[in-house]
Amino acid sequence: MARTNIKATWQGENAFLAENESGGRAQLGGEGIRPMQMVLAALAGCSGVDVVNILEKKRVNFNDLRVEVSGLRAETHPKVYTDVHVRYFIWGEDIKRKDIEQAIQLSEDKYCSVSAMLKSTARIHSEYQILAPEQSAK
Repeated sequence: MARTNIKATWQGENAFLAENESGGRAQLGGEGIRPMQMVLAALAGCSGVDVVNILEKKRVNFNDLRVEVSGLRAETHPKVYTDVHVRYFIWGEDIKRKDIEQAIQLSEDKYCSVSAMLKSTARIHSEYQILAPEQSAK
């Protein structure tokens, strides 16, 4: 089992600076991302990495990938996410829908640990869009 360590240092008011063992940092609260938003960001990053890795192994010709996540929270405390929507945008040529669908399914059902944890409280549904390389990714 691998243990992960995060240090969060109070920055005043409602802000914390989180730092991992390798020096990666994230501003939580204040001017940064709120903690529950960070959960959605973690899902986007986790699933995004999985999808990229799977597509690369399949030798899919893609230029870019963007993952957008939105979540609906419960009305009562602890106000966990109850519904999460994930949208994948992928830019490339001759991309087969089957490859994208399989990559997303493997990420959401097998590899993404953030998705696995969220599923205990939320319904997660996803969609994807394949775009031509010349269409703007920003």
